[in-house]
Amino acid sequence: YRYFVAGGVCAATSHGITTPIDVVKTKMQAQPDVYNKGMTAATMTILKAEGPSTLLAGLGPTVVGYGIEGAMKFGVYEVMKPVMANMFDGSTAVAYILASIFAGAVASVLLCPMESARIRVVTDPEYKGLSLIPCLLKLTKEDSFLSLFGGIFAMLSKQVPYTIGKQVSFDVVATMLYGFLGGLELKAEDLKWIVSVLAAFIASLFACISSQPGDMILTETYKSKSGNGFTGVIRDIYNTKGGVSGFFTGTGARIVHVSSIITSQLVIYDVVKQLLGLPATGSH
Repeated sequence: YRYFVAGGVCAATSHGITTPIDVVKTKMQAQPDVYNKGMTAATMTILKAEGPSTLLAGLGPTVVGYGIEGAMKFGVYEVMKPVMANMFDGSTAVAYILASIFAGAVASVLLCPMESARIRVVTDPEYKGLSLIPCLLKLTKEDSFLSLFGGIFAMLSKQVPYTIGKQVSFDVVATMLYGFLGGLELKAEDLKWIVSVLAAFIASLFACISSQPGDMILTETYKSKSGNGFTGVIRDIYNTKGGVSGFFTGTGARIVHVSSIITSQLVIYDVVKQLLGLPATGSH
């Protein structure tokens, strides 16, 4: 249970404090013709047009959704690693990748309703200002309960690459850094901080780049009311947003967003793990 607790705490905290960045990123993806002069200009435009409170739109769904998602993602990943290692004869790389795919899939199912609510609150004027429960009720009433999971394929296209990039690279890089820095005359506590921050930052770059197309597909899926489906959304993005480059709309804002989330998240995760009596990632 300790991995689940640590995962939930770090995910809810890191996603909650970066909500303003996520709002700007989501609006840049949803309305690229309006917010097309970079992240700073987009932020100023939003503040002038809609006020400071807009930057906290979707805070409730974000904290609740990612708290649950983080608990399951980190917990399932850690639980599945030894299971997969036993199934595949101790192959660490295969075990880590399969465990992360499984964790990403489980987290996607849990996160779908929350992400649906968050993106609608940010991008749809009819949902502006709604808290989590009223937003979910409105979505269910307008469509159906199953519609809350209508973006599952889009969610998987983001969460699975994101989870592989984040979890696997953090594990691998942290282990490598402990091996490399182990010979230096550093105190154990100092070494843990250096490894956590460096490994987390590197993991953030892998996670951001690998999941950027899926993030764009996810935003378009929840913004759109056309009912085109997963492949239809991909086709629309390609045809209307400049081809392949359209899948990387808002990458600059997302790099800032994801890097700040993952770096803080994984450092918090390691701290909470150790407070609960578990070893730091990569140190064992």
